[in-house]
Order: sequence, then C-alpha cells, then structure tokens
Amino acid sequence: MSAIRSRGNKSTEKAVRFRMIRSGLCGWKLCTGDLPGKPDFVFEDARLVVFLDGCYWHGCPRCYRAPTSNTGYWSEKFARNKARDRKVGRLLRADGWRVVRIWEHEIERSPAKVVEKIRALVVSPPSVRLSASAGTS
Repeated sequence: MSAIRSRGNKSTEKAVRFRMIRSGLCGWKLCTGDLPGKPDFVFEDARLVVFLDGCYWHGCPRCYRAPTSNTGYWSEKFARNKARDRKVGRLLRADGWRVVRIWEHEIERSPAKVVEKIRALVVSPPSVRLSASAGTS
C-alpha cells in the first residue's frame, strides 16, 4: 500500500466527470496544481473546489476499516491524511474558495446526485453559497 502514489481515483473521477459532461455542467477544470491540496475539479468563476475523497485513504466515518497489520504506522498515516484535509480546507476557505468534499461511496451510490449537488453550489446565489458550503467540507 505504501507504494501507491496519489494521482486521484480514476474510476470515481471518471464517473463524476462523465456525468458532469453529460448533464451539461461546464466551467470546471481538472486537478489544477496551483491550489493547495490539488482539488479534483475547480470551478473558478464560482470559486468552488471539489475533492473526491476515497473512503479508505481519507478515513470515511461510514466505510473506513483499519488495517490489521502495522497498525501504528497506518493509524498515524490516516490521522495525517485527515489533518492535511482539514488544513487544505482552511487554506482554501481563507483564500475565498468554497470547498466541497464528496465521499467515494456517495459517487458509487449515485453519481447523478453528486453532480446535482455540485451544480446547486455552482449556480446558487452568493447568500445561499455561504450557508450551503458550511456543511459540505
């Protein structure tokens, strides 16, 4: 597992990207390297970044199961991942971005709902954006 390099989960990213294209949702870019945390999708005009988080690597409270070997190493690794996610979110919000994190199981269950969630944030007026983004990160 330690040899796996982060470059995104291709299957979940493809599922969301395909649905966004198919539904006509536009104005996004893939994985820009100039923002903290390298978001999966960036909507610059809406100041929205979208992270597609794998349930295992990001410690989903619903799906995560701790490894049974080398537990000390892996528990520290996952704690660092979670802390990094929180730090990246704070940095982005401080710079005026809205941050939405979507779990892998949400994408697997209903990619169409995920795209509609993103669309709602992209097209919502500024006053709604603030309240809508409060519970999404």
